[in-house]
Amino acid sequence: MIAMFTATTVPPPTVRRIEPVSSIPRWVDRPAGPMPSLPFATSLFPSGYDSEEDVRTMAGNRAVVYQGPGKVTVETVDYPELVLKPGPGVPPGNENRKCPHGMILKVVSTNICGSDQHMVRGRTTAPVGLILGHEITGEVVELGPDVENFRIGDLVSVPFNVSCGRCRNCRERKTGVCLNVNPERPGGAYGYVDMGGWPGGQAEYVMVPYADWTGLRFPDRDQAMEKIRDLTMLTDIFPTGYHGCVTAGVTTGSTVYVAGAGPVGLAAATSAFLLGAAAVIVGDLNADRLAHARTFGCLTVDPSAGPLPDQIDQLLGVPEVDAAVDCVGFEAKASKDGHEAPAVVLNAAMEVTRAGGAIGIPGLYVTDDPGATDPDARVGALSLRFGLGWAKSHVFSTGQCPVLRYNRDLMMAILDDRVQIARNVNATVITLDEAPDGYAQFDAGVPQKFVIDPHGMLKHP
Repeated sequence: MIAMFTATTVPPPTVRRIEPVSSIPRWVDRPAGPMPSLPFATSLFPSGYDSEEDVRTMAGNRAVVYQGPGKVTVETVDYPELVLKPGPGVPPGNENRKCPHGMILKVVSTNICGSDQHMVRGRTTAPVGLILGHEITGEVVELGPDVENFRIGDLVSVPFNVSCGRCRNCRERKTGVCLNVNPERPGGAYGYVDMGGWPGGQAEYVMVPYADWTGLRFPDRDQAMEKIRDLTMLTDIFPTGYHGCVTAGVTTGSTVYVAGAGPVGLAAATSAFLLGAAAVIVGDLNADRLAHARTFGCLTVDPSAGPLPDQIDQLLGVPEVDAAVDCVGFEAKASKDGHEAPAVVLNAAMEVTRAGGAIGIPGLYVTDDPGATDPDARVGALSLRFGLGWAKSHVFSTGQCPVLRYNRDLMMAILDDRVQIARNVNATVITLDEAPDGYAQFDAGVPQKFVIDPHGMLKHP
């Protein structure tokens, strides 16, 4: 038998080599042959920089810093490194924690959140000197040696949850209670009390650990920058509002009560419409915020104006809804005189949600509230009518939103013009130096979501 052979072109062997794309070596697969030319390597650094050392030495860093109840300032702080150094709020078990899996971002946008306000009002045990901010969108300027899926210059959305992607909870997509990023309790977050001490992102630059797991790259940078006021909401409030609705069972034809017309409440209302709700009722004591909710189709009620079931009956013809979402949390008030009643929203939600319905609770509740007037509330104990919820077979869902469960799908909804979240939460761009005033305005109840622009990269309408 005569063997027949077909000529083929054998590709060059693949070898692993270090390329000079970073001062921190990084392995990549590339066919054997000459190394890339210098322009290839230098093009991977942000405009104006030729190396990561240039970025570190030339950039500097400024950030919004908590200075005690009622006060935040913009201060010069250390440029971030791929290590969690000792500092305000960093537990001993996290000090000097190396992060070869991390990346450093030039912050493009970072938002002020109602959760930040809880700390600034002195309602938590947040330490003075804490760098604030957990809603972070940025450009990659440095990569750790273990990062494989990002490149310098990528535009990235960062979930507010710090999570490892390796523990049991992360594998179950419960990234709000990661078991590895905070030695003192499950769950981590940037710039937040008791959440592992990870420095916040209301800054010019920030370090993001576990980059391959946690980062969401925008597929087209130019398109993303055009929609950045919407996309910046992917870090927290849009997924958080969406999570509240999903856990409350909102679906096509649902009637929904959303407690709170702040940014998270408006994001929840937006999410309810996106999920197909037939009617969305938003409740708040702030008339300006309710007026803004009506601009995109919400019905509104003022819970202090009379019994909530009666007000809902006037709107829907029945005194109940299919689902309720608590977007207020532990600083809830029963009346406009400012008297706090931390359980009032949850009790009202049980009252107006139909038997067999569900209540999503993305609103923040804490284990320690030093500013509470009620001794029980100081340790997170609330006077709930739990028997009512039990009798009606309600389902309650609590805790941090696991942002990674939702952010990519919501990104696609934004990019394909299926939702206008920036308009609905009234996104308002401010400079880093204007952040203290933004905090003051937000605390006063203005119907706006403040987006900080540390580098002047956003359009200021």
